Amino acid sequence: MLSRCRPSRSPRACATVVALALGLLWAAPATAQIRVHPTGVNVNSQGATTVFLTFGGLNGYQSIEALWCSRLLPAAPDVGQRCDPSTILGSLPLRYDQSTLGTGSLTDIMSIPPSVVRRAYQAAEAGGDAGFFYVRRFTNAGGGPDQYVAVTCRMAGGGARVPFSLLDVEMGFDVEAPVLYVRNGDRPPAVRARIAYNGTGRLRGRWEVVMPGEELPSSRDLLTEATLPFEERGTQRRYTEIGRFNVFLPPSSRPFVLPGPDPRRLPTSAEGFYYVLLRIEASDDKEGDSNLASAGAGQGVVNTGAVAGFPLPTIRYVVGGERTTTLDGGAPGDLRLLAPVDEAVVLSGDLDLAWLELPQADVYRVEMADQAGQVLLSALVQRGVSAYRAPPFLKERAPGGQVRWRVVAIDVTGRELRSSVWRRLRVE
Repeated sequence: MLSRCRPSRSPRACATVVALALGLLWAAPATAQIRVHPTGVNVNSQGATTVFLTFGGLNGYQSIEALWCSRLLPAAPDVGQRCDPSTILGSLPLRYDQSTLGTGSLTDIMSIPPSVVRRAYQAAEAGGDAGFFYVRRFTNAGGGPDQYVAVTCRMAGGGARVPFSLLDVEMGFDVEAPVLYVRNGDRPPAVRARIAYNGTGRLRGRWEVVMPGEELPSSRDLLTEATLPFEERGTQRRYTEIGRFNVFLPPSSRPFVLPGPDPRRLPTSAEGFYYVLLRIEASDDKEGDSNLASAGAGQGVVNTGAVAGFPLPTIRYVVGGERTTTLDGGAPGDLRLLAPVDEAVVLSGDLDLAWLELPQADVYRVEMADQAGQVLLSALVQRGVSAYRAPPFLKERAPGGQVRWRVVAIDVTGRELRSSVWRRLRVE
């Protein structure tokens, strides 16, 4: 508190007191306000919206929560404006949190669920404002006030003034099959992707295929390029490219069907699992691009066209297979093991087993054993799935990683119909 300059004091003494007080104020450490860009965006009032945000000037602060609300209140003694607790619309779900902490900055993917937009729309219908707020709260473990940084969300349609973002992606072949089986040298059916989106922009990217034995992509590798921070772009694992595309998506409420690569380019030369990947590259989007300088996070503009708050799906097909023997010693049946092939070496990633189904089977029993015949695992799989992903602890149970596996078909009465031959593999 400033000392009062009493009338009994001389003017020179008063000036000295005031100067000392002002000097103390100027010397006090000031908390720099964390900034964000963009500070306001248009969002779809009838569905989900995804927006790329950059927070800068963190200076040791870390984000601890993200909320949507209809009204803001002063956060004093903290910094900024916080949500009015009575108007909270929801919090950012953990499964949608794609935020990445950098050096003094935070890249955030704001994925607004339809439930939040619906509540905001209902509040606007009741006489409230036609908009709401996204508020990130930052705290510093070294002390100091918390900081609240708000982004204004203006409700609009899903057209050209909304950031260009992907809302949902479905991939598949032109034929319906839980697991597509292809013989060596045959041509697989055509691939297509059904894409729901907001805004408008150019959809650019490529089709890639993961060959048998290659390390599978991580969930980070399957994100669109626009979802990554600027410094991470170009670091995702690359695979064999089999096609490219560059199409313009106009404003539309209908999903876009993207044709896949030429089926003749899908490899079928070696037996095993093949995974087809859809890789989406970043494009310019003036409605959602993030200016690093405005956020205090560097220089330049980060293109955010085709941002998505989820990893893109993959589809797979299997090349190879063999006939099986029956339990009763009869003629070979139609139950076949597809993958992995006999004596396969699984280097890393998930171990997926696949087979062809029998029409009369109701359930399948997957059996895994070590080389001595000791059962390591037995699992039941319902009809219509025809695939099983082995648990990660399998290698610890198998001496030397050596595993044998087979599949037994069972009818609705519990009677074993047929079994496959045993195959061997090694987990490394």
